Amino acid sequence: MTTDTPARLLQLLSLLQTPREWPGGELAERLRVSRRTVRRDIDRLRELGYPVEASKGADGGYRLVAGKAMPPLLLDDEEAVAIAVGLRAGAGHAVEGVDEASVRALAKLEQVLPARLRHRVTTLQAATTPLTMGDGASIAPETLTVMASAVAGRERLRFAYRAADGSGTRRQAEPYRLVSTGRRWYLVAYDLDRDDWRTFRVDRVSEPFATGARFAPREMPTGSAAEFLRRSIQRQQETYEFVVAFAGTVTEVAARVPGWLGTPVDEGAEGDEGWCVVRGTTGDPMEWLAVRFAMTGCEFVVREPPELMQCVRELGGRLNRAGGGS
Repeated sequence: MTTDTPARLLQLLSLLQTPREWPGGELAERLRVSRRTVRRDIDRLRELGYPVEASKGADGGYRLVAGKAMPPLLLDDEEAVAIAVGLRAGAGHAVEGVDEASVRALAKLEQVLPARLRHRVTTLQAATTPLTMGDGASIAPETLTVMASAVAGRERLRFAYRAADGSGTRRQAEPYRLVSTGRRWYLVAYDLDRDDWRTFRVDRVSEPFATGARFAPREMPTGSAAEFLRRSIQRQQETYEFVVAFAGTVTEVAARVPGWLGTPVDEGAEGDEGWCVVRGTTGDPMEWLAVRFAMTGCEFVVREPPELMQCVRELGGRLNRAGGGS
């Protein structure tokens, strides 16, 4: 019999987190207590914010349901290892959709993992090799978790950085945000040595170290880290503006054209009924942009620039010939 109430509550919560309904008698037997004690413990869990639902009748019992808030979860060893490995794999390869929230979750989980489980996670990851798509560089998950912890704790960060030309420097910065573009991770931070805001490609960072020195966050010059990164990338490469008309309503085209390419608008010009227009600025190669537009599955017409028009014509010709056309 478990006489320690906190330990018994944890054991009860662990049982309830299994997606099934537990009869009161079975819970009492598992916990080696009376049904009355089970009812009292259920009431305690509810007071702590866990939404435990009870059903009446001979076949009635208790089950944990979705609530308004996210209460703490209890994970067994296998579950903790599985989640940590999954988060490490996603974070380390900048998978689209795995953003800063996933890195924060990984940082929190690894902080409380016992040494034996941390060793299992490391061993499993070292023994596997993921096949990733795109040109996103691999990143050590430990690098991301150190940075995420420094961002959350507002701690100054020291790290080694390799520039595009291969030269190396030591940097000290006040980390503001981690930003994922889907292919790469970037750190937006205030560089104390340069006395200015900077962006750092995380795959070029090594030996990150949170110094423990706290700092008061500075005001971002652009309002958001994502916008600062976008402008920084544009400054580093030649960009061009494009205007493309798509057949379909704004809603239909928005569902097919990625938001980072631009937002479709209905300009209502004469002769454009049933069409909408996407305007944007990019530094991506025109050949890649032409292919990306073709992949939307919508009829489209390039209006600007002339170079993109020519690129689409040449691509169309090659595809036609590849399909056996004249």
